[in-house]
Formats: sequence, structure tokens, C-alpha cells
Amino acid sequence: MIKVLAAGLWMSATMLLSGYGTTQYLAAQKRVGDEEPAFVGLDYETVKPVNVPILSDGILQGYVVIKMVFTADGDTLRRLPVPPHPFLVDEAFRVLYSDETLDFRGLERYDLEALTARLKRTTNARLGQSVVHDVLVEEFNYFDKDDVITH
Repeated sequence: MIKVLAAGLWMSATMLLSGYGTTQYLAAQKRVGDEEPAFVGLDYETVKPVNVPILSDGILQGYVVIKMVFTADGDTLRRLPVPPHPFLVDEAFRVLYSDETLDFRGLERYDLEALTARLKRTTNARLGQSVVHDVLVEEFNYFDKDDVITH
């Protein structure tokens, strides 16, 4: 009977000590992890749609509408004094408005890879640092002026 009681006390003491040791170890690990900076990663930022009027022979033909998303480091975005969104919208408008190769009747042939690379390069140049990692196109459409409802 004494052997069973001693074994029970031994097992109880061992369980209590191992539980205490485990909690102390986990608490120490959390304190070490708090000192290290957390990985923020890339943020996906949505940009307002860009509406570009298409003129041919001085007459409004319609509008090209592009919706974009860009990726950027979250920590870098928070440290910027000015958000990059308006710069990207402005660059997209300038590029599409002045592009003589833009065939609004055949947008499926437009080189989106070159467009996004150029937007990334020129936006980062205007910001003075590499903020925009990638520009993604959500939508790229042409609307004829007769299809647009005006009020």
C-alpha cells in the first residue's frame, strides 16, 4: 500500500514540475519573439478606376477604363509621407492618353505587360524610391461614347 501511495505522490510531483517548467519555457519564448520585428509582407492596394477619353480626329470616341491593384511593402507604405495611389493613377492616365498604339477597337491586343512595367517604373521614379513592387490589372475595358449614360 505504501508503494502505491509513494508512486502516486511521485507521479503527481513529476506532473506539476513538468507543467511548471513548460509554462516557464513558453513564456520565455514569447518574450524573445516580441523583441524581433514582425514580418509585415506585401499589401495589396486597390486604385480608383482610371477613365481615359479616346479621341480620334478631334472627336470623342469613347473611354478606356482600367482598374488596377498594386503590391507594396506594408511597412514602407506606412512610412511614406504621401500615398502612391494618386501617382499611379496619374501615370496610368498619362500613358494611356498619349499612347498612339492604343487601338480602342482591339484592346485584347494591347501589351498589358509593358504597361504595368512602365507604370511601376515611372511611379517609383516619381516617388524617389522603390515602393511599388508590382502592378496588376483587374479590368481593362473600352466603352463607346454612345454606351455611356450622361446626366
